[in-house]
Parts: sequence; C-alpha cells; structure tokens
Amino acid sequence: MKPRLAPTLLIATLGLALAATAWGAFCPISVDSRERVFEIPKGTWARRSAGEPLEVLPSEIHLTVGVTDVLVMRNQDDVPQMVGPVLIMPGQSFRMPFAVASSYQFACPAHLNGQLTVVVAPAPEAGWSRLRWRLEAMVRGLG
Repeated sequence: MKPRLAPTLLIATLGLALAATAWGAFCPISVDSRERVFEIPKGTWARRSAGEPLEVLPSEIHLTVGVTDVLVMRNQDDVPQMVGPVLIMPGQSFRMPFAVASSYQFACPAHLNGQLTVVVAPAPEAGWSRLRWRLEAMVRGLG
C-alpha cells in the first residue's frame, strides 16, 4: 500500500503557517530608521500659486511609538513652508519626535484642506497586537 502524500503536505503547510504567525506575533520589531521622511518638492509654491490643486503630502501620516516615531519634513521648495507651528526654510529639514500615542492636528498650507493629521499609534505589544500591526504595516506599505 502506498503512503498518501496529501496529509503530510497539509500538516507541513499548517506548521509553516503557525510558525509564521508566531514569528509575526512575538519577534521584536526592528527598523533601519525611526524616521518617516516627507519632502515638499521644488516648485510647490509656484504650482499652488498658479491654482493647481496640488497635494504634496498625505493628509494623514501614521507613526508608531518606538518604531517609526520621528516625523521629518524636508523643504526642497524655493520658499519657506509652514507645517504646524514650524517655519521650514528652503533646503532645511525639521524633525518632530512623538513619544505619546495620539492623533495630532496641524495647520498646513501645503494641503488643499489646510490640515495635516499625524496619527501616532502605541508600540504594539507581543501577541495579537504585534501581529495585527505587522499586517496593517504591510497593507500600508510601511513594514
């Protein structure tokens, strides 16, 4: 009698899926940099002044405490730009670290609606919360 290969493959597949899930839930999160960098491109002010409906930055930025919790804004334009309470001169950058999970609203003339929302999530704890964070990060293209 010949042994059946299908049950062995099923068990191996389920074992791999379980191992991948355990890794995603318990392995520490490591990143190359805790910074999320956004650039205001050269010519932004001129294009907006000409009436072009231009979205240079996303209206909502997602950060995570302890993972990616430093927002860096770079002004590559020829004129100063306001982001929240900060005036960023041409060619300069501004680093804004976040240590508290919350949703922050900033006035930002670089947006059509004049607002920038920074959503800072708490550091994901080991287990289901970390697994969910990894999956959401993959979907958003951050992980």
